[in-house]
Amino acid sequence: MGFNSNVQKIAADRLFERRIQAEKRAERTKAEFFEKCPRASELDRGITNSGVQAARAVLKGGDVVSEMKKLRDSNLAMQSELKELLRKNGYPETALEPDYKCKKCSDTGYYETEGRTVLCTCLKQELVRAACDELNRTAPLSLSTFDSFSLEYYDRQTDPNYGVVPYQHMDKVLKFCKAYAESFTPDSGSILMKGATGLGKTHLSLAIANEVIRRGYGVVYVSAPAISQKLEKQYFSRGDSDDSLTDILTDCDLLIIDDLGTEFKTQFTVAQLYNIFNARMLRHKPVIINTNLTMRELEQSYTQRFVSRISGESTKLDFFGKDIRIRKK
Repeated sequence: MGFNSNVQKIAADRLFERRIQAEKRAERTKAEFFEKCPRASELDRGITNSGVQAARAVLKGGDVVSEMKKLRDSNLAMQSELKELLRKNGYPETALEPDYKCKKCSDTGYYETEGRTVLCTCLKQELVRAACDELNRTAPLSLSTFDSFSLEYYDRQTDPNYGVVPYQHMDKVLKFCKAYAESFTPDSGSILMKGATGLGKTHLSLAIANEVIRRGYGVVYVSAPAISQKLEKQYFSRGDSDDSLTDILTDCDLLIIDDLGTEFKTQFTVAQLYNIFNARMLRHKPVIINTNLTMRELEQSYTQRFVSRISGESTKLDFFGKDIRIRKK
């Protein structure tokens, strides 16, 4: 996957900061422990000096094997005593070592395997999150939260067209969306929100995005017109298929498409959107789609295969009521 230099720098800086903070915490713990237990400080210096003493023994010559065995036994004894002091003082045995979040690469972003330097999963995750943040820069993420979503704009009388009370129905929809966001994982199910304009689909989509981002996941929130334009620009401006944007849309933890059906549709954009949705479904990665179109209108605007793939893999949330944006005025 290709990432621009700004995204790479942000991801690298995040890992560097994480690594530095782990090392600073370890240094503070070490200083605190050594102040309580001076003997531990002596042992730590002795363990550190063992390597220097081993090098000197090799350079000095003589009975190197015997000398190295003595140094090894002494080092092991000091390590054992240091661990015992840590336990007696209420510290875990690893308290003096940095507690890196990623044990595989020690928060460097890379690790060695079979003589090769390999990109660690943790760095890839940070790259995806940074790329998501960049795509979301123009999204109105701060404007809508669960707290700012009011049910008071929905009627408490039965809607004669649908046979439901909009207030009660939307209360259930709100609770579902809250629970979804609070328990989100990268393999959560997908959601298809559908209903007329101005019933809160965008608001609840943004509220979910805010909560999931707050919990540390990589979310891409885009409108269907915007993403269609981006995909066309990426493809046709290069004259070949550069897949960086497609990869981000496929790899992010949660993809939210707002206003599906309002974009200018071409065979290319329909195919691209289907491929992205299909790739995510195959990898059990969630998508949230909101649309003003009915299922029949979706089938008329897209292919039956396209709509079947979306609806078959999603929890469908219907939005009922009257345009709340008009009622707020």
